[in-house]
Amino acid sequence: MGTQDADPTHGDTAASGTTDRSADYRAGFACLVGRPNAGKSTLTNALVGQKVAITSSKPQTTRHTIRGVTTTATAQLILVDTPGLHKPRTLLGQRLNDLVRETLLEVDVIGFCLPADQRIGPGDTFIAHELAELRSVRRRPVVAIATKADAVDRERLAEHLIAIDQLGEWDAIIPCSAVSGSQVEEVRDVLASFLPRSPQLYPDGMLTDEPEMVMIAELVREAALEGVRDELPHSLAVVVEEMVQREGRPDDKPLLDVRVNVFVERPSQKAIVIGRGGSRLREVGTNARKGIEALLGQKVYLDLHVKVAKDWQRDPKQLQRLGF
Repeated sequence: MGTQDADPTHGDTAASGTTDRSADYRAGFACLVGRPNAGKSTLTNALVGQKVAITSSKPQTTRHTIRGVTTTATAQLILVDTPGLHKPRTLLGQRLNDLVRETLLEVDVIGFCLPADQRIGPGDTFIAHELAELRSVRRRPVVAIATKADAVDRERLAEHLIAIDQLGEWDAIIPCSAVSGSQVEEVRDVLASFLPRSPQLYPDGMLTDEPEMVMIAELVREAALEGVRDELPHSLAVVVEEMVQREGRPDDKPLLDVRVNVFVERPSQKAIVIGRGGSRLREVGTNARKGIEALLGQKVYLDLHVKVAKDWQRDPKQLQRLGF
């Protein structure tokens, strides 16, 4: 995923869509890591300036690596958002951790997110140890980012920065708030400073290379996660079965039919997602549809179905079928 491994087709795309840059231009890949709910997805969206990664107050929200692209006059930073590193309890958890480790070996710089509104804990220490091992195998710059800086006062933030400094060896330490926008540009500049000299890898204006179907599935999952019990996020998977333009519509009023299956592990979880009389599922559909229409720029009819796939997180065949 480093610049030397860039897809050769990008050259042709860039030729028609990018701006000539100086010889000092930098471009490459950055990975944001951190324990679950450390603010990685929110920071990704703030850096890109648009929603490209789903956010939720629930841990283990991110399942796929989402590439967000942010382009300036001096650098192009391609952000790879990953699941939170954690002590796995299921086969799914192991696969998510493996995904993070593979990504860390391929990027040009790593951003380690440590939320200021939480004390340094065992999860942070676990990740710091993983990063130290990585650096001993393959040198990668690591920037420690104190996220959610707006959630604490100056004294608490200062204590947090000292604790981060004592946690390990970092190439830089910087506080920021993705919600308020404070220091977001500075985070981008610091990460970009560690990228190799390279022409742009993606055209101007491109914000993500994630397929639309994956983005749609993530938007549905984000809507389904809001306001539900803590155990549900680990048990929720979303698959887009079909996307078809409805026939017989006038050219100026197209309608896209999107059929989506939401998978849970137990009938009791299915009842939670559907809600009394289907009220919760209708709310999920309304919220997801708004995000999908904003993403695609057209009207959408969203057809949601909730299905039980028993213990799918522990079943290799079902994990593969659901895209993990």
